Amino acid sequence: MKVHHERRKRLFEKIEGVVILPTAHHQVRNRDSHYPYRFDSHFYYLTGFPEPEAVLVMIEGKSILFCREKDMEREIWDGYRYGPEGAKDRFLFDEAHPISTFEDMLPKFLADQPCVSYPVGQDEKFDSKMISALNSVRSQVRSGISSPSEIRDIRPQIDEMRLFKDEHELLLIRRSAQIASNAHRIAMKTAKPGMMEYQIEAELLAEFRRKGAQAPSYTPIVAGGGNACVLHYVENNAQLKGGDLLLIDAGCELDGYASDITRTFPVNGKFSPAQKDLYELVLSAQAEALLEVKAGSSWQSPHEAAVRILSQGFIDLGLCKGSLEEVIESGDYRRFYMHRTGHWLGLDVHDAGSYKTGEAWRNLEPGMVLTVEPGCYVRPAENVPEYFWNIGIRIEDDVHVTAEGHEILTKDTPKTISEIEDWMVS
Repeated sequence: MKVHHERRKRLFEKIEGVVILPTAHHQVRNRDSHYPYRFDSHFYYLTGFPEPEAVLVMIEGKSILFCREKDMEREIWDGYRYGPEGAKDRFLFDEAHPISTFEDMLPKFLADQPCVSYPVGQDEKFDSKMISALNSVRSQVRSGISSPSEIRDIRPQIDEMRLFKDEHELLLIRRSAQIASNAHRIAMKTAKPGMMEYQIEAELLAEFRRKGAQAPSYTPIVAGGGNACVLHYVENNAQLKGGDLLLIDAGCELDGYASDITRTFPVNGKFSPAQKDLYELVLSAQAEALLEVKAGSSWQSPHEAAVRILSQGFIDLGLCKGSLEEVIESGDYRRFYMHRTGHWLGLDVHDAGSYKTGEAWRNLEPGMVLTVEPGCYVRPAENVPEYFWNIGIRIEDDVHVTAEGHEILTKDTPKTISEIEDWMVS
């Protein structure tokens, strides 16, 4: 596709020598069953090619794909294959060859190249193939053939490209966010005391597929009551109780691109006073963090803003003691807020891209997409008022940094107390 062809052109401007980039393996689940196939994100970013058993070679201005051959019998069992010729035409490669020829041709690509770049250390078997090919080239030194004097990891360069989303990517992320937002709205409408967490999970997954997303972008978290205080709770097998909050952290993957939304709401449709106090605190922390999501702000700024609001709230509610500066400096707030306030988002839920340049936090720039997700998690403890026990709250939105400020991609998901309560009873 043209967008992937353009990305390869941009990478050619940054590299020297040859780039070798394999896609992901098909993974066995058990016996002869496989997990649903998911391509390698770096490979897909540059190719758009969705099939397993494929390698991209970039050399001397040419993009060459190695992939499975057409095989009508295998297609009867496993589905359509592009084959080298079909892939060459559809995805705009300069050449395409059967994957069975890759290892034999690999030494030729490495010969007389100053540098070879590939995902070093990502795949032990692929590392072995690269070492074998390099040794083959080195053995030809008396014939006047030189081997690459430098081996580089290609991932940092592609990571930096992936950090800035183009219009094609933004279109897919927006649509993924819209699908996930609709799913959260349905979950809010559906949840009732006595239901099981997995029944709500089923509603989410059904809406993802109903609207065309291929899969969840990660295992959904559907956590009622105290389960919400487990950050990566995924069992989703408890019964929902009236009077408890339900935390749902769920997003979908559309054509490779992820959404990531968290909402927390009362199972019975009405926040209790204690739940309101903590929810409004987290909502205020997110609002303050969102003010810092703009071009020129440090990556750290939204987190610092959220921590200040949360820490002062913990003091005001009797959860922490001391001045604001003391609570932040000592890290006492981490008893109730122990994670960071966001991450990059794109082809991966925790997407590619560095968070620092050297020792300094990098600044936000237009085209970046990130999550903003402060939270509060109160477990039973002697020095904690009992009315706060087992309350876990997280509010997470997906945000695109623009030249003017930011765009909240998940804004259609009810978030304020009045929006949530009105939506649940409407």
